[in-house]
Amino acid sequence: MARLPILVAPHPILKRKAQPVAEVDARVVKLMDDMVETMYDANGIGLAAPQVGVLDRVIVVDVHEKGEPANPIRLANPEIVWSSDEKSVCEEGCLSVPEQYAEVTRPQRIRVRYLDEKNQQQEFEADGMLATCIQHEIDHLNGVLFVDYLSMLKRNILLKKVQKLQKATA
Repeated sequence: MARLPILVAPHPILKRKAQPVAEVDARVVKLMDDMVETMYDANGIGLAAPQVGVLDRVIVVDVHEKGEPANPIRLANPEIVWSSDEKSVCEEGCLSVPEQYAEVTRPQRIRVRYLDEKNQQQEFEADGMLATCIQHEIDHLNGVLFVDYLSMLKRNILLKKVQKLQKATA
């Protein structure tokens, strides 16, 4: 496995729509494995392929609690087939918008359909942090960042902070 470089906003790839994978073959499995390693190395709970410069509809998530074993979920071509009317507000962050956080309102529960790492169609229901994380990562596949849910003023403030941080570490 290999750690992949994570793109940081406002990188133009982050605003592009990812394309479905025809099948989960050896290339996609390797991408998923590399993304899991990259996510863990960056202390993240989710990662989408566009964040590592690949415009495939692939995400990985793991919201296990500290002290519990890792439980990565690999999803190709994920789609939300149902979402609850109940909403939840969660403070979100993003590996592509480092060290910035804001509250985002999303459906509290979802049902997601996807291809797993064995190219088998799967479906499950998620709630709480897992539902939020999956929705956040699927947004990346559509060229949407969590900051796009904020007012223009808040979004611009956060993105300017990211640019300052990038300049300071360069």
